[in-house]
Amino acid sequence: MGALPDADFYGDQGSNTLGHVILKKNPYLPNLFELGLGKILALEKVNGGKRPQGAYGKMAELSPGKDTTTGHWELAGLTVSKPFPLYPRGFPREIITEFERLIGRKTLGNIPFSGTEIIKKLGEEHLKTGFPIVYTSADSVFQVAAHEEIVPLEVLYRWCAEARRRILVGKHAVARIIARPFRGKPGSFYRTEGRKDFSLPPPSVTLLDLVKQNSYEVWVAGKVKDIFAGKGVTRHLPAADNRSTMDAVITALESNFQGLFWANFIDFDMLYGHRNDVDGYARALEDFDLFLGKALKLLRKGDMLAITADHGCDPTFKGTDHTREYVPLLIYSEKIVPCDLGIRESFADLSATALDVLGCKGRLHGQSFAKNLFKGIIQ
Repeated sequence: MGALPDADFYGDQGSNTLGHVILKKNPYLPNLFELGLGKILALEKVNGGKRPQGAYGKMAELSPGKDTTTGHWELAGLTVSKPFPLYPRGFPREIITEFERLIGRKTLGNIPFSGTEIIKKLGEEHLKTGFPIVYTSADSVFQVAAHEEIVPLEVLYRWCAEARRRILVGKHAVARIIARPFRGKPGSFYRTEGRKDFSLPPPSVTLLDLVKQNSYEVWVAGKVKDIFAGKGVTRHLPAADNRSTMDAVITALESNFQGLFWANFIDFDMLYGHRNDVDGYARALEDFDLFLGKALKLLRKGDMLAITADHGCDPTFKGTDHTREYVPLLIYSEKIVPCDLGIRESFADLSATALDVLGCKGRLHGQSFAKNLFKGIIQ
């Protein structure tokens, strides 16, 4: 939703993921605009004059960085004081040497690279040698790519789990170690759905933990479980892309459970933001908006929906990295009064609000805006 005041420190001054996509491609997003998206975009081309049906605003990230784990943790009420380690020149020799000793073979790569491009570049050599491909990105990640016919999934997972436990600790404790299996032949390699993240567990209590401790259920879809290392989760619905995440959301909405459901629509970041695919991003927004219309009809009277993000990833911006931006905040429920929530100082305001709405005991970082939603009455 536009660069944060400190975005220049990250090289992201001028970024605006949604604003730039909408200005360039003008996707048809009636449901998002109905909830108040037009009010917070503040763009001349966008007509936000119609009274929104939801509460709307935007949130700043209080924690340093712009990675997936930091963003998700802050959304769950846990801020961090220092960023996770990054490796813009690849991992130090001692890390690679220890990893090679662990797996009993050499490695390829050890460079920051696009995941789809690096298997094009090194996939054939990997087939010949059996050496896995190690790479990183602008995120704090140690990624290991291997062909499923060369390195079976269970072996790749074991390598990553052991690296998490024995190597990437202390000052080298990256936020995530990611197993990246692929298939295909030279010229037509493709990543499979066997991706698995081995994340650092949150160092203290999060929204998920407190909701569970208050005898509610906590359902998650897609990579959310991995980001929290499973802590606080009572049910995981597998989802590898936007389409399967939509299916998971529908499953949750049609189920009789009380508590929190959290889904991550990964394609916006993985397929379009990181690949500078503005057309694809716009189409994905339209697909999401169409789905949102169906989801809104399935909400029960007591349900509350929140739409937000964990970071920016502007497909029109220089490079292919995440961008340090405000994130949108859209809230809908039949019980709330549509209102302007303004600019929140932290993503954690959303988790503090969720605790109030659910009536959960416990405290997290962030300032609840529940009274704004209910005009002084917390339901």
